[in-house]
This record gives sequence, structure tokens and C-alpha cells, in this order.
Amino acid sequence: MILTRHPLVLCSIASISLGLAMPRAVCAADDGATPSTTVKLKSGASVEGKLLKQTDRRVWIDVGADVLSFAMDDVASVTSAGGASSVALKQDSLFSTAVGLAELPPREQAKVIGPAVIKVSTPGGLGSGVILSRDGYAITNAHVVQGETNLRATVWFAQPDGTLKRTDIDNVELVAINNQVDLALVKLKHPEGKDFLYAPVQDAEKLEIGQNVFAIGNPLGLERTLTQGVVSTTQRNFDGLTYIQTDTPINPGNSGGPLFNTKGEVIGITNMGILGGEALGFAIPARYVKDFIRNREAFAYDRNNPNSGHNYQKPPARTKEGAPPSLQDGSSGGVRGS
Repeated sequence: MILTRHPLVLCSIASISLGLAMPRAVCAADDGATPSTTVKLKSGASVEGKLLKQTDRRVWIDVGADVLSFAMDDVASVTSAGGASSVALKQDSLFSTAVGLAELPPREQAKVIGPAVIKVSTPGGLGSGVILSRDGYAITNAHVVQGETNLRATVWFAQPDGTLKRTDIDNVELVAINNQVDLALVKLKHPEGKDFLYAPVQDAEKLEIGQNVFAIGNPLGLERTLTQGVVSTTQRNFDGLTYIQTDTPINPGNSGGPLFNTKGEVIGITNMGILGGEALGFAIPARYVKDFIRNREAFAYDRNNPNSGHNYQKPPARTKEGAPPSLQDGSSGGVRGS
């Protein structure tokens, strides 16, 4: 079995007031009045009531006399009014977690978190990544930036009219790198000095076999490509580390990009697939990502340190036994070969 690691691309997310990418269709907080939620169907009809439950497949609304259920494939939008968002944001070290995010289909989540996915290019290739803070800190794979110092990030900034503006950022700093877990922390500088939109990271790990997930990245340079699948297994061991196995298509160029759950949380960073295999992709769990960021000082990048982002090839094997002739000068006290 041959594992192949793919090149990188950074990703960034659409957000609300705090810059965090969160769905607008979040149940309103209870402020003493009954929260009101409007479900607009693709047929043009709309229903208003109390949101009971929402998943990536269905939504349930209490309209008083009855409880109505709609398939998300038939729903155009779900919006709430009459109170502040019930989403609770928790700031950590250069990343954030959120509680109360609504489950939405990948096509809806992509509208919200899509702008958080970016592409990272180097002279040696490209990959994907995800912005995790308003200051522009982003995660990608170590193998994407391995031995490189000339980095470029392509970001898609959300515009007022709903479109995205493609922008290249050349001012990319390599902050920390951990080759063992294949993670790298980079920092982007906003061309207009503004805050970046960013993606939330899953707090407590909650993964199940068969759980719906999706990835956004730049496979083979095809920018902003969304692929989806399920979690095949939550604990796949390679070289002493565990990975999320998924049948979500992961190709060269996806490396460093996020694997999302249906709440729009980063649950992993895609980094490899099995050469010649189908539907066999792997992602680094979010717990490794959070630990790496929290302990980034231990992995601070230093171009003068050979352990920081530089690979040294193994020397060729000797073809003959004994010391090479150039070393047989008698200085070691050994017997000179004939």
C-alpha cells in the first residue's frame, strides 16, 4: 500500500459580526418571546413558526396546530428573527470553536464557509488550507510548504453583492511547522488591513462512522472544488498517529484543506490518499491541529534549523563493505585495506 501526500491550498470562511463563518439560519436565542423562524421553500411558499430541529437533511417547524417537516432539498433558506443568535463563540489560541451551529447541507454550508478556503502556491506546487483567525493565521500541510520560503495564497473575499473576489496574497509568513503530524501554520496579511473571515474548529471531538462530511480545496489546481462523502472510520492508524478515513474524494491539491462536518466546523485537515485506491482519503483530526497551534512555539520555523521545513535526502547506500578509500589514511589506527 502506497500513501501519497498531496500539495496545499489554504482556506478561509464567510462570517458574521465577529468574523466567524456561521450559518445565518441559526435558531434565535430565547429572550422571553417565542423565537420565530421562517422556512422559505424553492416553490416560493414560506412557513413561519418555532424551529424544533434542523439537520443537513430535514427541518422541523412547530406552527402551533401541527409540526411540519421539510426536506432540505426543497428548502431555499431558513432564517430566524426576534432575538440574538444562539451561537456561542469561544476564542482559543489563534482559533475559535462555536456552540449552537445549525446543521446544513454541504451546498448551503459552502455559501457560508466557502470564502474561508484558500489556495497556497509554492514554486514546487500547490495545495489547500483554512484560515482559523481574523488575524489571518491559517493551517495547511507541512509537506505542501516543505523546504519552501516563497509562498503565495489565493483568497476569495466575499463581496456585498454576494460574489467572491479572487485575490492573490504574496505576503505569507511561515510561522511553525511540524513534520511529524504534517501540519504547518502560516500567517497572511490582508491587502486592505481588514480582518479575515475564518472557520470554526470542532471543540469536543464527535465523529461517527457514516457521518456526512465534505471537503473544499483545489484538487489538481481546480479551485474551490467541493467533494462530499462520509466518515469511513474514525481511528485509522499510520506510523503511530490516528487519522480520519473518509470516502470523500481527496486528490493532489486538496492537501492542507479542511474536512468539514455539516455544521461547518473543521473536523480535520486532508493530507493523503492511497495511490491506486478509490474512496480512500485521510484527514488529520482537529485535536492534532489544536495541539499544534497551542504549542506552536515548540515548532517555530527557523530557516537555519534543518528540522524546520527542510528535507535532507538519505545518503546513497555503500556498494562495498569497509571504509571508503578516501578515509583509509591510517589516522584511526585501523588496518589499511589493500
